[in-house]
This record gives sequence, structure tokens and C-alpha cells, in this order.
Amino acid sequence: MGDKIAYPLVSVVIATMNEEKNIVRCIESIRKQKYPKEKIEIIVVDNYSSDKTVMIAKKNADKVFIKGHKRASQLNFGVERSKGKYVLYPDADMILSEFVIEECINKCENNSYVALYIPEIVIGKGFFIKVRRFERSFYNTTCIDGVRFVRRDRFLEVGGFDEDIEFGADDWDFNRMITKSGKVDIIKSPIFHYEGELNLKRYLFKKGEYSKTVDKYINKWGKDDPIIKKQFGARYRLIGVFVENGKWKRLLTNPIFMFSLFFLRFMVGIQYIKKKRI
Repeated sequence: MGDKIAYPLVSVVIATMNEEKNIVRCIESIRKQKYPKEKIEIIVVDNYSSDKTVMIAKKNADKVFIKGHKRASQLNFGVERSKGKYVLYPDADMILSEFVIEECINKCENNSYVALYIPEIVIGKGFFIKVRRFERSFYNTTCIDGVRFVRRDRFLEVGGFDEDIEFGADDWDFNRMITKSGKVDIIKSPIFHYEGELNLKRYLFKKGEYSKTVDKYINKWGKDDPIIKKQFGARYRLIGVFVENGKWKRLLTNPIFMFSLFFLRFMVGIQYIKKKRI
């Protein structure tokens, strides 16, 4: 996987809330990494779950903390209590392929990257999960994406996640801050994001709820900021991100997914407009 290197400690920080159905899969995938087990610490920071998440985490993770009330504050809390040279923060419903950590370490240690993107593959059941997988494949390293593996010292240096910004936009905000602090890149090994069986009505409702929490992020960077315009503008979100850099060829070779993708993005856009008017 690259030149021989030492094995620095990696802290994996997972923010949870009522994730009893997912947390075991996530932690098991971390334990199965092709990286020395003694060089990985798993930290779970739970937001007062009402299910068995904490009990499961205490049996499987190295450290478990209780902290609310936002994902951003949970991750900051976990990183502050971590000891690794690097930090990885998957969501609880994610599953790491076996070479993720090793490839991240090799890439950072040999090339002085401060952070890395990790390709995300959506898995689950049903047709729209396949559409979501197709859609997500266009986002890698774009302004719609966010790094997931970071040097701990740089994480702390930029102040971690902005706790005034709600879930969804906090990833974009942190991504912007960390990419200003040094070089970033992407690895080949993916993370699988388990989204179950996508219920279109629930999915659109959730996206609409997220749209109500982005104002602080937009105000922080300014509505005329070019990246803000891309992230929230119809031209880029509905067309640009899917056709840039030759990606249009993939669209044309998958016409059913292409039309389904545009339908999904259009419906999400409608939800965003409706929620912002409330």
C-alpha cells in the first residue's frame, strides 16, 4: 500500500444517537482494519440515546462518553479526548472497507496531507438506494463532499467543527477550514454508507428539515461566496456537479439512473424552497 512507514495511533470518533441497529457494524469494520489493532482507538460520543446504543458501545468501543446536543459538539469533544496523531470520524451507519485506515496513513505520512476524502458508496435496499449510490459517486472531492480523515493537530488548530452550525452544513464548513490549512487528497478504499430502504417521502422530509438549519453557515461565508453559490445554487447542484470534468459521459451511459437522479434532486430542491418559506 506504499512505502514502509511507522504506525501512528489513529483515533476513530463516532457520534451517536439511537444507533443500536448500526453501531456494531461500524465498530466491527474498524476492528477488521488491515492496520495494527493496538494502533487504533475507538471513541463513541453519545447524545443521550434512549435505546441500547450506549450499552453496545461500552462492550465494543475503547472509550464511551455522553455529550450533547449536536453532532459538531460531540465530535469536538471526542477529538479533544483522543490521543491519535490522526482522527477518522465515520457516521454510525457507515462500514469501513478493510484498507481505509492503512491507505489513509500511507497517503498522509508519505505526502504530508493534512486531511483526506474517503469515497462513499451508498448501500441498502430498493431502487432509490441505487439512485442514491449513483448520485453520491459524482460528489467525491467536490464542494458537496467533506473530508473524513484529518491530522488531529490541524483539527484542533482550525477549531474543529463550528458548533453554531447545524448538522449538514457543519461538514461543509469544517471542510472549508481544513482545506485552507494544507494539502488534501482522496484515497481509493471506500466507506459504505448503509441507508437501509429509502422511503422517498421520509427522505424528502429529512432533506427539507436540513434546509432550515443552513442560514448560519451561509451567513458565515456570505451569500455571494462562490462555493456557497455552488452548494445552494440550482445550476451546480442540478447540472454542474454531474457534468464537470467529463462526468457527463457516466450520465449518458446510465439513462435510467440519470433521469431518476434528476427527479430526486428536483424534488429535494422543491423541499428546500418550501421549508425556507415557512
